[in-house]
Amino acid sequence: MLELIALVAFAMALAAFLGGRRTADRLDAEIESLKAQIARLAKQGVVEEASDLASADRNEVEVPAAPVVEEEAAPGPWSQAREGARIFSGAASGTEGAEAAASSEPASVAAAQPVAARSAESLESRIGGRWPVWVGGLALALGGYFLVQYSIEAGLLSPAVRLTLAAVFGLALGVAGEVIRRRAVPTIADEFRNAMIPGVLTAAGAVTLFGVVYAAHDIYGYIGATSAFTLLAAVSLATVGLSLLHGQALAGLGLLASLLTPLFVSSTEPRPWVLFGFLGTAWLATLAASRLRRWTAVPTLANAGLGLWGLAYVALTMPFEAPPVTAALAVMIAGISLIWPGGVVRGDRATDAVDPWERLFKPPHAAITLSGAIVATLLALLFISPAVEAARFPVAEFVIVVTLLAAVGALRATAPYPALFAAVGSIVGTWSLTALSGVLAHIEPSLAAPEIVIPGRTAMLTAMILAALFLMLAAVVLSRFASELQFAMLWAGIAAVVPNALLAMSFVMTANFAFDLPHGLAAFAGGLFMLGLVEWLYRRNAESHELNITAGLLALGSLDLFVIGLHAWTDGLATTLVIALLGSAYTFATRVRSWPVLPWVTVAAAIAVLARIAWEPTIVGPGNLGTTPVFNALLPGYGIPAVLLVACAYFLRASRDLRVRNLLQALASLFVLLTLAILVRHAMNNGVLDSSVPTLGEQAIYTLLAIGASGIFMTLDGRSPSPVFSYGGMALGALSMLSVLAAHLVGLNPYFSGELLGRIPFLDLLFIGYLLPAIGYAGLAWYARGRRPQPYVMALAVSGAVLAFAWATLSVRRFWQGESVADWKGFLQGETYSYSVVWLVLGVLLLVAGSRFNAKSIRIASAVLVFIAVLKVFLVDMSNLEGFLRALSFIGLGGVLIGIGLFYQKILSSRGSGSADPSGAVEAPGEGARQA
Repeated sequence: MLELIALVAFAMALAAFLGGRRTADRLDAEIESLKAQIARLAKQGVVEEASDLASADRNEVEVPAAPVVEEEAAPGPWSQAREGARIFSGAASGTEGAEAAASSEPASVAAAQPVAARSAESLESRIGGRWPVWVGGLALALGGYFLVQYSIEAGLLSPAVRLTLAAVFGLALGVAGEVIRRRAVPTIADEFRNAMIPGVLTAAGAVTLFGVVYAAHDIYGYIGATSAFTLLAAVSLATVGLSLLHGQALAGLGLLASLLTPLFVSSTEPRPWVLFGFLGTAWLATLAASRLRRWTAVPTLANAGLGLWGLAYVALTMPFEAPPVTAALAVMIAGISLIWPGGVVRGDRATDAVDPWERLFKPPHAAITLSGAIVATLLALLFISPAVEAARFPVAEFVIVVTLLAAVGALRATAPYPALFAAVGSIVGTWSLTALSGVLAHIEPSLAAPEIVIPGRTAMLTAMILAALFLMLAAVVLSRFASELQFAMLWAGIAAVVPNALLAMSFVMTANFAFDLPHGLAAFAGGLFMLGLVEWLYRRNAESHELNITAGLLALGSLDLFVIGLHAWTDGLATTLVIALLGSAYTFATRVRSWPVLPWVTVAAAIAVLARIAWEPTIVGPGNLGTTPVFNALLPGYGIPAVLLVACAYFLRASRDLRVRNLLQALASLFVLLTLAILVRHAMNNGVLDSSVPTLGEQAIYTLLAIGASGIFMTLDGRSPSPVFSYGGMALGALSMLSVLAAHLVGLNPYFSGELLGRIPFLDLLFIGYLLPAIGYAGLAWYARGRRPQPYVMALAVSGAVLAFAWATLSVRRFWQGESVADWKGFLQGETYSYSVVWLVLGVLLLVAGSRFNAKSIRIASAVLVFIAVLKVFLVDMSNLEGFLRALSFIGLGGVLIGIGLFYQKILSSRGSGSADPSGAVEAPGEGARQA
């Protein structure tokens, strides 16, 4: 039954082809007749000329003449058919244009009518013109298969005869396809080009021949593995060659046959050179055909197929040979670079309006280069993976693949993806090599197996070779593609990142930390080379401002390499100091080179110094840091970088780049404060920097430093206005006030912590922890009036008053309790009474000060303190005091309140109003600033 269906399908396909041929002949005759008729109509068209408007006494309707169609030469029936259709459309548009002009319609509408009137392809055309072809081709292939199957089941013919007939049938299909291509294809319309009968027949013949060869080898054993492999390869390559005549689909079929050929022919002795030699040849043939026809899908699939074969071989063969795979990858990379897409132009001028970065990362035919880059990178990384077993460790093959891929990315401005994947592959691969070196086994033996450990020198040389490679390729790109700004920036970034990453990994994993000459030489040579590139760029494009980013990336990369070199040749305090000196040298170099990036390199150097400090705050190690206050390794380790940053900020005080100037000022301020804080920390903790909790004395010094720094910032802001000084000073003041609330009053308060105050009654912990900060806040508030916003000034004044109140209160407790004022000791009656007296006295003093300076905020603080004293007398003294002390408390409170009332009456009567402070008062800095 199936055989009958196959024969019917073949008959229907043949009948459809013959009917289509007759229809094509009939259409050719009709088109020739229509062309002759249209030519006669075109000659009869008459154009009415308009009369002279000066002498005419009537209006005439102007009718445009029908365009005269000149027939172009058509070499064949297919071209004649298309030409006839074009002439017919042109004549129709001319007729419709005349009618539109007669009815006063615009000429543009008349010209658009033929396009709008063109009918869409009908469902009948879609089904009748395409599906019979595809189904017919499938029917032919199945018919051949069923015919062979029937002959086998019936025992009619011998295997040799059956194979011979099948081979003849396949060749006949190919010949039929070629005959039909030459005779019938020129008469078929363009919309059926994707359903051409010759391609289907040729594909069916190729599949038949492929099956014949496979059956002769694997089923009947008539031919050996070598002959079968050769014949299958010939069929697949011939199919790829015929795809030039029949389209991309046939090329895909030939590619699939090429990829399946090694699977169909097995051998007891695998020969990887033969396998990958054939795959490389098939890939190259596919790419050449794709280049001639400008196909993109088939070469992308070819890249994926070659990658899958390489992955299967490397992962499943133990041990594998890397050179054959490397040779196939080299063919693929070279083909992408030289054949297709090669040096293809980016596109037409319409793409100029597209974003430049989008143009860079969306080049023409990007799928080909992207897929090739992915395949090459993955296989190169798989070479040096510890998960696979190689005949020898293929470091050289890894370097070759990465080098070729990076070269393609450098020599083709339309190939950014090979460059990026080469960069990523080099970093990941070098990490694998350095991790497999002997150093890792010494650090953690469980992380490295002895059988896969490679010499550390091999990993080091690989990293240095690849680092030099990317630097050289970056120089080539900058010399050849200076006009391609985005491409140059990409390679400048690669040159800045990749060599640093490679040398850093190699240094960490394979170097001698005490002194390593090779890594230092390589790092300094690379840094000087980058600086030379920057100098060359600015000399070559002295007037160009677009190269600042490119040059900036290279300059930052040079600093990073110098830092690696300094770590290789120096240690401890010397490394920190030399990095700081090197960073400041970039800023001072602006006197001889006006490179905008130089101050930013100084900022990067400061960040590197901060990173070293964060890694080792003691600079020289806890064991080497002495206990001598101030004069120890911390003073130069923190102080010299701070002084250098201050000098750089001062050197650039007139710079036009406000961002880098402000950033240097901020970093200089940070380093100065950090130096003071770390010296205090060292001195207060007997040389130990990592104490868990600071003391009140240490915290008080930090608060005083913040107050002083805020005042210094205010002074600098007045002389050289800067947002760093303005907002930085206020930020320091705000942080110090928060530390007062968190540490001075709660966390480190001796009443809660139980810390001893010291033997000397006045010059004790309360003096440095409360009285001095209170005086500092008062002075800062006085200095900030008219310079800072009023809420900030009032907050400073309130902070000072709160600290003064705390000092007075804790001083009373010390008088009664001694050095320990902890809360567990309770309260004495005399102590309770003393608080009321002291608070009232302090309130009166604040009232006098507010009156003296005419500051309403101080008077309000006095009123608040007196109110607290009143609450304390009525709520606490009434219940806790007895006898004479209770009466004395109320008598004293009453006398003070009456005195305060009289004082206010006198003040208000003499001045007329005390509702507001004059412009010079503490709490009105905004008004003072406005008056100034």
